[in-house]
Amino acid sequence: MKETLTLTNHFLIAMPALPDPNFFHSVTYICQHNEEGAMGIVITNPMELALGDVMEQMDIKVRDVEIASRPVYLGGPVQPERGFVIHELPGDWDAMMEISPTVGLTTSRDILAAISVGDGPKRSLIALGYAGWGPGQLEKEIAENAWLSGPANAEILFDLPTNKRWSAAAALVGVDLTRLSGEVGHA
Repeated sequence: MKETLTLTNHFLIAMPALPDPNFFHSVTYICQHNEEGAMGIVITNPMELALGDVMEQMDIKVRDVEIASRPVYLGGPVQPERGFVIHELPGDWDAMMEISPTVGLTTSRDILAAISVGDGPKRSLIALGYAGWGPGQLEKEIAENAWLSGPANAEILFDLPTNKRWSAAAALVGVDLTRLSGEVGHA
């Protein structure tokens, strides 16, 4: 029986030469990876939209300025109108998928309502849209050196400033991205 490698609960780190503007210098948190493909949330592209703006559009009141000013990330080019919350467990939300024993992904309104009043998960990241790959597509892109991958880290995912996530995620797998050429075919 062939054992398949899963990248669920891993970071996908864009190589410097990756030309796609959706993923330039990005880190994607892989939420699901199996024989049908992969799905992840880019955690390095904050939008000009704050959480309070999203909550207002959903008619959810937020009185705490700190909660309202939290960034919302562009999670990827697929379904950018759809919201996703990556969060620490435990939690019992309507549409939740457990990614690891400590991290979940929820797409339901109840988690946002809880966050709005300070009753949500201790740490979370809110994104609109996601990144998706068809069967074998991600594996092919990794083989073509478009991506590095390594186990996810909660501090990078939730706590580290956005502009430090790319280099910190690469450092987890022993790579200094500043020492790599951004040009394909050149050392």
